[in-house]
Amino acid sequence: MFIAILDLATTGADRPRALAQLEAERPIVRSMPGNVAFRVYASREDERTVTVVHEWADEASFAGYLASEAFARSNAVLRPLVVDGPVSRRFRAELVESVA
Repeated sequence: MFIAILDLATTGADRPRALAQLEAERPIVRSMPGNVAFRVYASREDERTVTVVHEWADEASFAGYLASEAFARSNAVLRPLVVDGPVSRRFRAELVESVA
């Protein structure tokens, strides 16, 4: 499994637009081969931060997302809104257990 966590900051006024863009792309990303999850969170600690948690079957699936039109569209909207450089942390992970 491959996990990517993206943190970005906008102005408080621009955060709703950033969240809306990510939410609009969510169904498309979720339908991509290898996508396990795509979750978008607004920080409860401040009015500027947005976090996206991606889970992918493997790195190749994530690379397909990075090359996709959905990623390009979001990047075009989000880049001008970001006030601090985005930070993307990427992990190779092994699922130990899924408890329902």
